[in-house]
Amino acid sequence: MLLPIQCCYLSTIAALTIFLSTTSFSDAQSCNGILVSYAYTGGSRLPPNVSNAAEQPYRFESTLTVLNNGLDELKSWKVFVGFDHDELLVSASNAVLADGTTLPAAVGNGTVFAGYPMTDLKTAVATAGDLTQMQVQINLVGTVFGVAPPSVPMPKSINLANDGFVCRASTTQGKNASSVCCTRDPKFKTNITTDEEFLPRQNGDLSIMYDVIRTYDSNYWAEVTIANHNPLGRLDNWRLSWDWMNDEFIYSMKGAYPSVVDSSECLFGKQGTFYRDLDFATVLNCERRPTIIDLPPTKFNDSDLGKIPFCCRNGTILPPTMDPSMSASRFQMQVFKMPPALNRSQLSPPQNWKISGTLNPDYKCGPPVRVSPTENPDPSGLPSNKTVMASWQVVCNITTAKGTSSKCCVSFSAYYNDSVIPCKTCACGCPQNRERTCSTTASAMLLPPEALLVPYENRTAKAIAWASLKHFPVPNPMPCSDNCGVSINWHLLTDYNKGWSARVTLFNWGETNFADWFAAVQMDKAAAGFEKMYSFNATLVDGVNNTIIMQGLPGLNYLVAEADGADPLRDPRVPGKQQSVISFTKKLTPGINTVRGDGFPTKVLFNGEECSLPSVLPTSGGSWDGFSLGTSVLLSLLSFLLTR
Repeated sequence: MLLPIQCCYLSTIAALTIFLSTTSFSDAQSCNGILVSYAYTGGSRLPPNVSNAAEQPYRFESTLTVLNNGLDELKSWKVFVGFDHDELLVSASNAVLADGTTLPAAVGNGTVFAGYPMTDLKTAVATAGDLTQMQVQINLVGTVFGVAPPSVPMPKSINLANDGFVCRASTTQGKNASSVCCTRDPKFKTNITTDEEFLPRQNGDLSIMYDVIRTYDSNYWAEVTIANHNPLGRLDNWRLSWDWMNDEFIYSMKGAYPSVVDSSECLFGKQGTFYRDLDFATVLNCERRPTIIDLPPTKFNDSDLGKIPFCCRNGTILPPTMDPSMSASRFQMQVFKMPPALNRSQLSPPQNWKISGTLNPDYKCGPPVRVSPTENPDPSGLPSNKTVMASWQVVCNITTAKGTSSKCCVSFSAYYNDSVIPCKTCACGCPQNRERTCSTTASAMLLPPEALLVPYENRTAKAIAWASLKHFPVPNPMPCSDNCGVSINWHLLTDYNKGWSARVTLFNWGETNFADWFAAVQMDKAAAGFEKMYSFNATLVDGVNNTIIMQGLPGLNYLVAEADGADPLRDPRVPGKQQSVISFTKKLTPGINTVRGDGFPTKVLFNGEECSLPSVLPTSGGSWDGFSLGTSVLLSLLSFLLTR
């Protein structure tokens, strides 16, 4: 039987053996900073056998090592690995993906790893050279395509992803290992001091605070606060998910609820074996990756489920420019832990956070970072603050993935042109059915103004008749629809010496009602001359001098869903719609040319989601040359129908 000191000695020898097998000894000695190394350790052919060698899958195994050889502790380490062979990562020990993606995940374009559970790497000076505290090793297993042994699928680059570091050129050891030394950049300015126990809070479009407010040996209460910091970002019907890493489960909640209430995984799992006396009929959720949703406003004063500040808003989080009091959401939950974490001071947040909403921007969330405990006003009313037990911050930023379709679109029209330039073909995605009879590449056909009032499937006859009248070409096959749930028409209404105006019309073609909606238009040359909006509230966004945000007036800020026509058997469906005129002065924008394009927005957002814009503008030989009596009648009819 081994004595404790022998076990410790053998484990140190084992760690040193692994370290030396993946890192050059000379590199480890010469790097006075953070040494990052990558070593391919093996691979094998995987089924199925395919004829195309480039598509043949192979298993790969490798080891990523991060060693702190510097004088400062490395907090919340992050490492970029530039995978370059369509890799699919299946598992990674001692790390998570920094963008919150759950494994398995496609990492062929490279990915950033973040430490878990060991997030900080101490120095040799502070630990007397203890590798278990100053180094972390991540064992990677995944699938690679087209790289058959003995060829080695090495990443094209590796480097430290923490801010304030400069990495040298990487060095290779044979064909299956490489390393890079990264040192602090003396030019990088930071407000972080090395003697602080926690990292400062970071800025982002959205932040999520995970605060432990009460803790016991076997469970704790956490308060989760979602705060919106982006002036134009928002969430509707938010859905929040994460991964429990140590078999935790949710016993009870206030202010929010799991989308699925199910305790069967606990009852028939290790949790049920350990907590023999616990009534699992009252447990809310035992999923490894739960999804949390907000409660309706009717539950705010519920003694069991509500009475949490900022809770119970149907998942709506508005931008602070609209209403600061509505820019946050909060809930509490009781979390039960599993061995060996049965200690009130042993706390660990969930990982791989993701948040989404309905017709909202896409957010990418980083890993939880330990920050100084949150301070709240003392509930007794004393002039002091009370800190929570522990706090972690998750920062999420708005991202747009390549190939992502828009969720809304814009059409353009003007007083000097008879036709409406509609939304682009497939602006919000093309039809999924393979038997489609429309073209995804043909340009959208110009429309008469009244065609904007009917669903796309009812516009064909109007578009063809308009093309015949105006001698426009008719594509064969016809272009596919825009497939957008929300569309916005920007109509240049008037233009005179001292000012000009436009009419903005919102159409909701979907089945979702939008409460507290907002739209924002970016006008690089015209925004400074904004005067007034008549049926909407509108204002210039603080700190952004080219963007106007608009929303419905109190009591009129509800954009309803599409509904049946007066006679469903005969009439087309009717979109939810709202309309207003916006006016501008030319006094503050001398030289502006509205007809040449300055009177049209260069970017439009609806509920924080960027809309697809037409690629061309209405044309005219002169200010009023193209304006006809027919156009006047049609536009008057459109305005009359929209305001009914």
